[in-house]
Amino acid sequence: MRLDPLSDALSTVNNAEQSGKLKCTISQASKLIGRTLKVMQEHDYIDGYEYIEDGKGGEFEIKLNGNINKCGSVKPQFSAQKDEFEKWEKRYLPGKNFGLLIVTTSNGVISHRKAQKEGIGGKLLAYVY
Repeated sequence: MRLDPLSDALSTVNNAEQSGKLKCTISQASKLIGRTLKVMQEHDYIDGYEYIEDGKGGEFEIKLNGNINKCGSVKPQFSAQKDEFEKWEKRYLPGKNFGLLIVTTSNGVISHRKAQKEGIGGKLLAYVY
């Protein structure tokens, strides 16, 4: 039984990237995972993804491009106010302006940079660099 589908999905992506694969499949699809993958695609960490309906809830097939050094979920999902993102960057990312925090906000799942521009906070979901 899987307790955290987002963490499992990001671990699958991270393991496939580290082994040099060009594709990976996430067998437990959800809207949250799809939105997280969309943010990763917008920032060129993955080439693309496709939802495949299999009768058991679906799965995502992800095309990798080798741009991910590490990715993972943030546990617990800390709340981050609009002026606190620098603190969380220091904790989860290896350098300033290197990598990305993925945040869920009232405007949807977005990167921490976009959240800073919009002046909103949210809950930290994941990091990627």
